[in-house]
Amino acid sequence: MTKVVDATFFGLVHDFFKVYLSTQRGYSPHTIRSYQKAVDTFLDFIKNKNHIELSQVTFEMINANMLSDYLDGLEQNGCGVSTRNHRLAGIRAFFDYAAKIDPSTVIHFAEICKVPKKNAAKPEVVEYMSETAVKALLEASDPSTRKGLRDRFMLLLMYDSAARVQEVINLRLCDIKNGRTPTVTLFGKGSKIRTVPLMKQTLDYFGHYKQLFHPEADEYSERRLFYTTMHDGQHSIYDSTVRRIVYACGDAARGNCPEVPKNIHPHMLRHSRAMHLYQHGMDLPLISQWLGHAHLETTLIYAHADTEQKRRAIETATSGDNPLKMNLNADRYTISDDEMLKRLYGLK
Repeated sequence: MTKVVDATFFGLVHDFFKVYLSTQRGYSPHTIRSYQKAVDTFLDFIKNKNHIELSQVTFEMINANMLSDYLDGLEQNGCGVSTRNHRLAGIRAFFDYAAKIDPSTVIHFAEICKVPKKNAAKPEVVEYMSETAVKALLEASDPSTRKGLRDRFMLLLMYDSAARVQEVINLRLCDIKNGRTPTVTLFGKGSKIRTVPLMKQTLDYFGHYKQLFHPEADEYSERRLFYTTMHDGQHSIYDSTVRRIVYACGDAARGNCPEVPKNIHPHMLRHSRAMHLYQHGMDLPLISQWLGHAHLETTLIYAHADTEQKRRAIETATSGDNPLKMNLNADRYTISDDEMLKRLYGLK
């Protein structure tokens, strides 16, 4: 493996994730993963922008302009203000730690502090797909192939359960239960656990998937449901892998269904499931429990989005000279040096 150029930087990264957050502060695994994601993707951005290897990243490359460019890029790639602010918080937390441990890094922490948290100018927009688009997306992969079966089952499970990406990554075989009412147990934010029902179709695909990918395992197995195989054994898949699967299936489905959005991402399946449940008459409190929201107010965005959709439909159907118009509101995989480095220093 390539030797790192800035040993101080990577040493602090290692201690921040492996010692400080987990042992000294006792943060939850979800919070640690959130901070890892922030620092990991920021370092990838620096690496790619400078056309260097990860091992060549140094403190000197990190400044307010670099961080602003990274955060702006997140929004340009479809992330919301909330995601932007979460990433900023994770990066700030690391540089705050570094400044306390090594005073020579205070200047870099000061640079990070120049970038402010961003306020959302408008209510959060719910990006979701029509039921026709979801159907096209699920049918984009070929279940007669090993990869196609995995992709279809994964997307169907994500949609059916309205699970977050990390919740899907965390799933083990024993979390899916058969019976009169098939269910899946999801482990969400803040160590919250919820159990949601599954459609028969999802359970059928689970049976096929399990037979092919876990032929020796029983229903009590704690093996990862989805995994990637490397030279040293099986590992959890990365969220970037899930995103690639969703994007690739979306790209394939768009040829048959133009309704499939170009900026498709995994969380859109969660939003789509919630919106479809709401449109079919499920009460918001029940949807809130289904999604694992801590507050009902969070779920109200689906009611707002559905009302806005109806307003737009009415506006489209109303001619310009119609008096009603003025009353409308217009407003497997090989492991690279970078991957090895990330594992070594706690970024994975």
